[in-house]
Amino acid sequence: MRVPLNWLREYCDPALDVHQIEERLTLTGTKVEAIHHHGVRGGEGFVVGHVLDVQQHPDADRLRVCKVDLGGADGPDAGESAPATIVCGAPNVAAGQTVAVARPGAVMPDGTKLEQAKLRGVVSEGMILAESELEIGAGGEGIMVLDELTLDAEFAPGTPLADVLPIETDVIELEITPNRPDCLGVYGVARELHAATHESLAPEPWLEDEGSEGPVEGAEVIVECPELCPRFTARVFEDVKIAPSPLWLKARLMAAGQRPINNVVDITNYAMLLTSQPLHAFDLDRVARGKLTVRRARANEQVQTLDGQTRTLDGEMIVIEDGEGPTSIAGLMGGARSEVVPETTRVLMEVATWDGPTIHRASWRLGLRSEASSRFEKGLQPEQCMHAQAIATKLMIECAGARVAPGTIDVAEPLPPLQVLRLREARVQSILGIAVAADRQREILQALDFACEPAGGAVRAASDGAQRGLDVTVPALRRSDVTREVDLIEEVARIDGLERLPATLPARRGAAGRLNHAQRVRRAAEDAMVGRGLYEVVGWSFTEPSLLDRLQLPPEHEMRRVVALENPMSDAQSIMRPTLLGSLLDAAQHNVARNGPDVAIFESGTVYRAQPEPGADEHHALGVLLSGALAPRSWLGEPAQADFFAAKALLAGLLDRFHVRWSVVAADWPFLHPGRSAAVFAGGPVGAGAAEGSAQDGDPARGQSMLGFLGELHPLVADAWGLERTAAFAIDLGELAAIAPETVAFRPFGAFPALRQDLAVTLPESVSADELLALVRRAGDETLAEAEVFDVYVGAQVGEGRRSLALALAFRALDRTLTDEDVAPSRERIVAALREIGGELRG
Repeated sequence: MRVPLNWLREYCDPALDVHQIEERLTLTGTKVEAIHHHGVRGGEGFVVGHVLDVQQHPDADRLRVCKVDLGGADGPDAGESAPATIVCGAPNVAAGQTVAVARPGAVMPDGTKLEQAKLRGVVSEGMILAESELEIGAGGEGIMVLDELTLDAEFAPGTPLADVLPIETDVIELEITPNRPDCLGVYGVARELHAATHESLAPEPWLEDEGSEGPVEGAEVIVECPELCPRFTARVFEDVKIAPSPLWLKARLMAAGQRPINNVVDITNYAMLLTSQPLHAFDLDRVARGKLTVRRARANEQVQTLDGQTRTLDGEMIVIEDGEGPTSIAGLMGGARSEVVPETTRVLMEVATWDGPTIHRASWRLGLRSEASSRFEKGLQPEQCMHAQAIATKLMIECAGARVAPGTIDVAEPLPPLQVLRLREARVQSILGIAVAADRQREILQALDFACEPAGGAVRAASDGAQRGLDVTVPALRRSDVTREVDLIEEVARIDGLERLPATLPARRGAAGRLNHAQRVRRAAEDAMVGRGLYEVVGWSFTEPSLLDRLQLPPEHEMRRVVALENPMSDAQSIMRPTLLGSLLDAAQHNVARNGPDVAIFESGTVYRAQPEPGADEHHALGVLLSGALAPRSWLGEPAQADFFAAKALLAGLLDRFHVRWSVVAADWPFLHPGRSAAVFAGGPVGAGAAEGSAQDGDPARGQSMLGFLGELHPLVADAWGLERTAAFAIDLGELAAIAPETVAFRPFGAFPALRQDLAVTLPESVSADELLALVRRAGDETLAEAEVFDVYVGAQVGEGRRSLALALAFRALDRTLTDEDVAPSRERIVAALREIGGELRG
């Protein structure tokens, strides 16, 4: 909402500049979004002039040469001076007029500095101004004639124009929260400024009402849906003269962002901007049979609105109809059939209260948003109707020469009673963490139009005991916003100064404040990646459907089960991400495109999959992506590049951190390189027969859970993001937390040395090293402490389709030094197991 500062100061005028006012309002919750300057840049050089003579320009048919009396050189009292010669192209300029003049040196609203100029050979010593050139009206083809537009007031030549017209003002643009529709009016903002600055507040401008109560002759209103229209008021004005509004009114509307139209329409906009209550003016002679009916619209009913469009309604909307059919869409826009026209002489001024949610729905369904609908949908109160009627009545008499007919149509449900809330001093202190004196609480609430009385006797609360406090009556305009004691405390806090509140911790009430196991796993995983030199990125939870195609996902792939948004911000954010890979690739692409080819990043976040039941499958995942060099380049030679084994080493460091058995098994993923991709499995905690530091131990056939994927990106996927060779993995941290032990028991290191033996075995190439190690650990007994592959050989000596793997075995006991005879049984079991899978010992 735009509030002209000179209008605001009419009701509350603190000795503060516009920036200090901005700070006070923002700190108390009425946020100022921006400050604009409207009109001229300083009033110097803008004066009142009197046209003495007008002659045709000798060399231009459309120009006239005017002699204009501008008073003395320094103002109207400085003595006589020669008239100024001004060349003017306006068709309505004439001798005898009082006009607005910009002298050389004046700065126009767009920042242009006016200079003396020669027009077709004639020197022009200024400019006779039109409304639009001062931004105080929409303007027309002619200049402003002040003695026609300022109620016949007389001004001496040379009078500063700022003494005559509001030609400049600062405008504050406010962001009004939906719970404060009262601040969508200038007086409501003035009340906030009054409370924030302690400056006096002018009386409510609607207190004096020149209208009267009682029936209205010649007009009738019927409300068939009172639940949607709690109050409908109307007044009749006779002898209306449709004309341009006075310049002060035009200037005020222009500064507030409204385009002047004619005096009646401008009055409705002015009253709305002042009170926050919208109004609508009907030409009573064009209202069939002088009768209006408020009802629900019928399905597919059509109404032509003021903007010339025909709109189709449904049964959840509200219409106002006369004797010939619908004439307005209630709360949104009036109809073309009964609008005010230049020939209008009788006006029916309607001010009503509409159900906010109904107006909001109709506005959304019709794609029609207006100043009125934006106010109604926030929930105006029935009492505001007569506030707007009083303002409109006064202005119709002053600016349209109208005569108000006796009576006021007022079709209303009983007004809701005003609520009285108890505000306890101790409760204020317990919520805010600081004591606010009772007198200060009363002062703040009364400044905001709350009525306060001392609480009737001691108030007992469940936990606070006997308390002192206030009985606070909530004003009608805050009925929907302030409903509980804590709402009153908020009012006290924001006006007294939220910046004054101390930093305090809430009462713990036995809360331990510990992270649960899953949260600890998540943080430990993130810390492990940071500790290994990776940078964390944070991507959007939303993504675009084309991601699925860029990842080469076939139609039946599980990642295609996406969760689609019903009301996305854009097509690029229309689904929830099914994998972290997309945001990691986007981040890598961003860096590579900016000459950062070496990328080592990770993300910890939620991914989403659709499921048959209502809702979605959500789990927290950790994704890692490596591209480019793994270390800085140096004189030692080219560093290693990101590949499958670099990603696997990171994965090993991560999973070993949680003391779980894990393995990787060759698997095809559409977005990973064939032959360089695997599925990651994990089982229970490391136990007897396997070392805690072992990197590979597990068997998906033995009930292990799949955590995720590991591998190098498919070349087509990498190319889609402009990347070279890139490796990645992603695991489900929820599954990892379910497997990882919450506590790890300490096992003492053996005091006796290990007995180490090597085995060289030839195996079919189809048997992986993972499968070999898993078999060895299962065959060995509790003395087998370590088993690892330290060499591989492929060649003619082992035969086609076979390879030789060299195993390093370590046997250890806690109570003695083992001998060859002690470990012989375990070794024999291992050898026998190897033969079962086609293994043969090499000599």
